[in-house]
Amino acid sequence: MINDEIRAIIEKEADAVRNIPVNDEYAKAVELINEQVHGCGGMLIISGMGKAGQIAMNIATTFSSTGTPASFLHPSEAQHGDLGIMRKNDILLLISNSGKTRELEELVVLSKGLVPDVKIIVITSNPDSPLAKGADACLLTGAPEEVCPLGLTPTTSTTVMTVIGDMLVVSVMKKIGFTNADYAKRHHGGYLGIKSREQSRR
Repeated sequence: MINDEIRAIIEKEADAVRNIPVNDEYAKAVELINEQVHGCGGMLIISGMGKAGQIAMNIATTFSSTGTPASFLHPSEAQHGDLGIMRKNDILLLISNSGKTRELEELVVLSKGLVPDVKIIVITSNPDSPLAKGADACLLTGAPEEVCPLGLTPTTSTTVMTVIGDMLVVSVMKKIGFTNADYAKRHHGGYLGIKSREQSRR
């Protein structure tokens, strides 16, 4: 019984990933990141609230480890001075399932007060939301139903957000020609450090 339930959950999450809308917004987002970070010397600043914030942290560290400087900015802490990390040429990646997260809407206003022409990429399920409409590139999740039996807990939505983050990371890696040698310079410890150094010597 439990195994059948587990398989059903896996299938629902896999279907959600397969149904992520793929369109020209991805090319636009990758180009924006490449231009602002690798062309203009800016940084990718990623933000989200709650569970989406946890996904944002993971995406930020993955970007940084693969050659694209990135940092997580907590939207509430931004209002208490942390916004000071933002500089000219930085780019925002905001993650909100509803596209209406109050703290992120406020972060947009505050960021534009500091860097008026800041570029914004949004990951959301709602194309008609304020965050989506204000974005330079909007990546839609496909609005999958949560596998949570209450339909409330971020489960499937955060899975899809993670995959979209991976799609961006890998696409930017390919765009900048990131190599095993580049990887090895950023990973000095652990199994991945050893493996990347071995591969870079081949």
